[in-house]
Amino acid sequence: MTGRRRPSTPPWLSGYTYSRLLGMGGFADVFLYHQQLPAREVAVKVLLEAHLDDATREQFVTEANLMARLSQHPAIVTVHHAGFASDGRPYLVMEHCSRPGLAERYRAERLSVAECLRIGIRLASAVQTAHDAGVVHRDIKPANVLTTDFGWPALTDFGIAAAVGLSEAAGMSIPWAPPELLGLDHVSDERSDLYSLAATVYSMLAGRSPFEVPGTRNSARELVDRIEHMALPPIGRSDVPAELVEILARAMSRKVEDRPPSAIAFACSLQTVEAAMGLPMTALDLIVSESDVATGGPREVPGLDDTTRDRQIVEPDTGETRAGSVIDRRAAKVRSSERSRRGTDQGGSASRTGGRRAARALVAVASLALVAVVVATAVVLGRPGSEARPTLSQHPGAPATVEAVVPTPADLVGTWAGDGSVAFTWTNPLPADGDRYQWVRLAPGSGSTQRAVTDTASVAVAAGPGESQVCIEVSILRADGRLSTRPAVGCVP
Repeated sequence: MTGRRRPSTPPWLSGYTYSRLLGMGGFADVFLYHQQLPAREVAVKVLLEAHLDDATREQFVTEANLMARLSQHPAIVTVHHAGFASDGRPYLVMEHCSRPGLAERYRAERLSVAECLRIGIRLASAVQTAHDAGVVHRDIKPANVLTTDFGWPALTDFGIAAAVGLSEAAGMSIPWAPPELLGLDHVSDERSDLYSLAATVYSMLAGRSPFEVPGTRNSARELVDRIEHMALPPIGRSDVPAELVEILARAMSRKVEDRPPSAIAFACSLQTVEAAMGLPMTALDLIVSESDVATGGPREVPGLDDTTRDRQIVEPDTGETRAGSVIDRRAAKVRSSERSRRGTDQGGSASRTGGRRAARALVAVASLALVAVVVATAVVLGRPGSEARPTLSQHPGAPATVEAVVPTPADLVGTWAGDGSVAFTWTNPLPADGDRYQWVRLAPGSGSTQRAVTDTASVAVAAGPGESQVCIEVSILRADGRLSTRPAVGCVP
């Protein structure tokens, strides 16, 4: 965001009506438009004329195609359309994330450690998905993490800095940029993204960027000098576990080789903190191959680092230690039909369940067939012959916790009661001793949510004045603290 220039003129786009300016950046302006068919609000990012040439336009097409592929991920902003306006400016039509993003939140409110861990893990899975596709973000920071209507973090601006041929270390990116991007060579790889991701998690916890010193001058020159030479300052919160501080410091090491080897490894480290704090483990959203879905589950892969191993499986025939499979929020067999639903869901259907995030309920139907497969808490595996997706050996540092999938609640329905509340009920497809249920009130467009745990498979949710739709997300909570890999989502009406 910058106030140094006037916003550019919003372009005329066929099928869209301009509403207002959403934001300004160093390379582009973002406007709110109303899409006429299907009817919905969308964010349109338009590159500035000052950065346009033939090479930029060609690179823009490449980046737009990459973003469209990546935006299937639930923690990456969805790209609906891309094109060139009549005046030649490239534009992206994206989902409109109406709730305050991280840039607005981390300085204005004290985010809980639990929420910071949850956001960090979800973003790490998005980053790993990008890396698996050969894309390095290069500009991860709070301003590039939006919040969807249903409270999910959504990473945006993949490849924009590279597309316009500018320094990745320019402007507001400096506070979260790794040292290797601040030198003359601007060398970066996947581990540079890990530094910036850890710096973003640090900012959420500290309420400031990592090397910002309150009460002193924090110009670009001072920040660069501190990033290159100063030890990571304390976060300044007594409720932040020492283990989490150590994880962030390691991911922000000046030595690239000392950082986690992958985004999965970083996410799994955050999951160990969740476990130590007694928090429900946040699932990774990672893609498995079509053959895995078709055959009922991925193979096991040996050779994991014992320091990250929670439990091992020993093959009875060979005695070889192995570790097993993965979490997949978006089963490949239902991916295309789920994708087609998302446009309708975001367009205002009274029965929608929250866009692509709510499509988790649809994916859960397919995933129940995989309940019998042993599943690791945070690892993606491929089967023999699978070429489309990565295997565990491509994600060093990932742990090998092997446990059964916690199933999704079934038959989630709600009905209006006479007192203005909504009575939701559901069933547990695979009950276990000690099962309870965590439910979350989803409040689109609101800054607040309601969360509680119940012993029964039902809950009454009060509707606010004038509310015509009430939505909740329900997970099975096992006695050991594990939650459903894919919560059920239901709305009334």
